Amino acid sequence: MSFYVTTAIPYVNAAPHLGHALELVQADALARHRRLRGQPVRFLTGTDDNALKNVAAARAAGVDTATFVAGNAARFAGLREPLALSFDDFLATSTDARHAAGVRRLWQQCAAAGDFYRHSYSGRYCAGCEQFYGPGESCPEHPGEPEVVQETNWFFRLSRYQDRLVRVLESGQVRVVPAARRNEVLAFVRAGLADFSVSRPAARAGGWGITVPGDPEQVVYVWWDALTNYVTALGYATGDPAYRRWWTDATERVHVIGKGIVRFHAVHWLALLLSAGQPLPTTVFVHDYLTVGGVKLSKSLGTTVDPGALADDYGTDALRWWLLREVAPVGDTDFTVDRLVHAANRDLAHTLGNLVHRTLHLVHRYRAGQVPGPVASDPLIDACAELPGRIDQALDGFDFRAATGALCDVAGQANRLVEAAQPWRLARAGDARLDGVLATLVHACRVLADESRPFVPTGAGRLRDQLGAGTHTSRPEPVFPRWE
Repeated sequence: MSFYVTTAIPYVNAAPHLGHALELVQADALARHRRLRGQPVRFLTGTDDNALKNVAAARAAGVDTATFVAGNAARFAGLREPLALSFDDFLATSTDARHAAGVRRLWQQCAAAGDFYRHSYSGRYCAGCEQFYGPGESCPEHPGEPEVVQETNWFFRLSRYQDRLVRVLESGQVRVVPAARRNEVLAFVRAGLADFSVSRPAARAGGWGITVPGDPEQVVYVWWDALTNYVTALGYATGDPAYRRWWTDATERVHVIGKGIVRFHAVHWLALLLSAGQPLPTTVFVHDYLTVGGVKLSKSLGTTVDPGALADDYGTDALRWWLLREVAPVGDTDFTVDRLVHAANRDLAHTLGNLVHRTLHLVHRYRAGQVPGPVASDPLIDACAELPGRIDQALDGFDFRAATGALCDVAGQANRLVEAAQPWRLARAGDARLDGVLATLVHACRVLADESRPFVPTGAGRLRDQLGAGTHTSRPEPVFPRWE
């Protein structure tokens, strides 16, 4: 069972913020979890370089567009280390040769299906989200009136695919998670789909972007361009075997996206693939937003929190843990440093870290670091056996809170065993039950360290190194600091 997971690719008109980190860490946890289960995995992320808002930001900065975009794209790629990301591929749409060639091929396939036509129109355009709005509509995320734009562009016959999209979504051929987003998308499609513009005048874009095949006066609309990255990164244009392995034949093809771009992914993208005769993704997982003081994190709005600085100040594990443990599955989540610190101290330092530290301390104090055996008969052993299945089930539903909660449940149960069994008293009394208790605790700690790797890979690796294998353990060293 192969697993292909992608993030949305962000505009590079400014530096990354904590909202981008949320999506990257969620996708990374999914990828690491599947690798832990022995599945072949490919994890893709990248940057959306060909947006008009990138051009505008470069002009405002007094820098040529290519230099400006490359600099910010590098900042997104640079999140790998501070967030402990394990992506296999990073595609920057303005510089990666795979991308432009793939965009042109998909365009040509949709053209061959008869799904393009030229159309002159006037519309209300929000530069913040690169989207047109109808009469009376306003952008829910960017203040101010959309700009009135009058252009002649290429349009895609989205209306042709309404019935097929309803069938795809109703049948679960493409799963949209959570259910509220699926219902939202279905209601939108059932209400009727309008054709949409898929190109822009090259003059308006300052020549930035991918030229429409056969029409040098037009460039491909940024959303068409961006959506195709999921297949262009696999060598879609060149017949690369990676496309067949990770798209055509992959068991699961999962897009991790934010709620503001659901329609692009669960409607437009599916229609483009249907037009081109290509396989569809299997799942679109939609997360809600992070806020600060109730205001969405946004480059355009100027409300940002630097994830790299947070990782520097509080550690990668603490930041990843908050993003996976505390962010709500449905509804926006407000971020504060106090909440990050509280979650890290409560779950990592006090519950998991303390459990491993005290267990190893007891093993070294009473058995010279050698794990005795066999394990005792205890409900904790059953809980450890059930833990992988609980995490599998939670992540199949993209419920990171439930997955991390399962870890906390078992760690809490192990800590309660320490308090109930009181190994130090068993040792003083020469009680033979000591060996079974110690063996049981080491077993639980090893399971917890292994199962926590997708969520806190750095700390989990250090725990596993201390816990060793077989009868060998190392001396305990603090892994998860207690933050102020």
